[in-house]
Parts: sequence; C-alpha cells; structure tokens
Amino acid sequence: MTRSAPPTAKTRGAHSQTTPDHADSAPPARQQRGIQSVEVGGRLLQALASARTPLALSDLAQAAQIAPGQAHPYLVSLSRLGLIKRDELSGRYEPGPLALRLGLLHVELRPAFRAAVPRVARLAEQVGFSIAISLAGPQGPTIVRYERAGSPLHVNLHVGTVMSLPATTTGRIFCAYLPDAQRDAMWARQSPDRVELAPAGSTPAAFAKTLAAIRERGLERSIDSPSPGVSSIAAPVLNAAGELQLALTAVGPTGAIDVAWDGAVARALSATASAISAELAEAGALGLPSITTL
Repeated sequence: MTRSAPPTAKTRGAHSQTTPDHADSAPPARQQRGIQSVEVGGRLLQALASARTPLALSDLAQAAQIAPGQAHPYLVSLSRLGLIKRDELSGRYEPGPLALRLGLLHVELRPAFRAAVPRVARLAEQVGFSIAISLAGPQGPTIVRYERAGSPLHVNLHVGTVMSLPATTTGRIFCAYLPDAQRDAMWARQSPDRVELAPAGSTPAAFAKTLAAIRERGLERSIDSPSPGVSSIAAPVLNAAGELQLALTAVGPTGAIDVAWDGAVARALSATASAISAELAEAGALGLPSITTL
C-alpha cells in the first residue's frame, strides 16, 4: 500500500492560490422586503402617468399588464387614498387630488423653483406682463407656475400646459439648452411622425443655426406666433455647470409687450434669470442637489 507524500511548501502554496478566500469577501447586499400588493398598485399609477391621459379600466389594466378583474380592487383602494379618481361621466381614471398634491410638492422642493418663485412675482409686477416658469417634463416643457399680470390674453396658458418644442419661445429655449438625448426623447413624443429635428418647413441645419443663436443671445422670442396677437420672450436659468434648470417666459399682447433683444423686458428677464442662477451656484457650492426634470 502506497502512502501519499506529505504536502511540500510548494504544493501547499499552489493549493492556497486556487482556494478562494472567503474571509475578505463582502456578503451580498440583502434585498429589503417589500409589499407586493403595493408594488402592483404602483404599476397602475405608473401606467396612468405614462399615458398622460385618462384611461378606461381595461386600457389601464392592459398598460400595467394586469388582468382587469385583478386591477379593479387596486383601483378602488387607490381611489379611496386620493391617488386616482374615476370620472363619473366617462368612467375613465385620472390622477386624484393626493397625486396632484404630491406632484406639486415635488416641484416646490426643487432649488431652482424655490429660488424663482419670489423673483418671478416681482418680475411680473415690474414689467407688467405675465411670466411663466417652465420645467422639463416627459412630454416637453411644462408650465409649473404662471404669474399673471397686465391685460388678459386670448391664449389658454396655465399650470400644466405643455409647450411645443419647435413652435414656442419656451420650447426653443429647451431645444437649445437640453442635452441632446433628453431633447430628442421629448421631440419624439411630441412629433412621432417627424424624425428630423426641425420645424415644419425648415431643415435640421437651419434649426441648428437658430438654436446656436439662442445660446449666443441667452434669449428667444416669438412675435404673433404660435398665437396671432400674442408675443413672448424667454430666458434660460442655468446652474453652475451650465445645465438648464428652468425657463422664464414673459407673455403679452403684440404691440404692448416689448420683445426687443435689448428692450426693458429682455433686460429684466435676463437679470432675474441671472439672479436665480447665482443662487443655484451658491447652493451648489454648499453641496445642495440640482434637479433638472420633472
């Protein structure tokens, strides 16, 4: 009977190199336990938010990949909480009062919005025209505050209005300053049949020159467009890194509002945007977060 030789230092070393050392390896992160029914309800809310329009039970269930019979009790509970509500006439589901309050809280907690609100109120009073604050939303630039001043306008602008990217002053500001990927995603949602980044009747090269001019001026304007008799001028608010945080847009009747590049409204608008940017830069130096989208 033969006996195996005792391990030498060399063989012991080779063995130790091929044996994994578990002592120094970190244990895998433990996944926190959640409540599955809450997550299913969250899928319904996500489907409704993505649709951005009231949905019937069957459509909402299909979007959330849930059987209609399974979805109904979740919708009852979400309605009781105020996260959704059911229109009595159409039977379709839409965001409820609690969802809207949470959305407004989300906006109000943004540093740029908090810095803008008191200044925009003073700006509207100073220039005598309404001022809109717009943030980047999934479908496009979205008005999150509208400070009314001056004469009433025959355009329906209000909190929640989504602005056209190519056709409005505010939209072109966002086209000029947003990162390409974010801008292109918005463009695709607004104009699914138009692949090229250009308004109708224009070309990508011409539109690129328009956007370059906006960045050079730091302002954009529209006269009698897209609504006849209404003109506007807008300025971006940037953080210390040059990232677009929001846009300020002054709107008024054509002929009454001065939209000259060096006019009184443009100067006041630019000064307000610069003051907000300076506050954001100071907050950034203190390590506070900067948020760019809804």
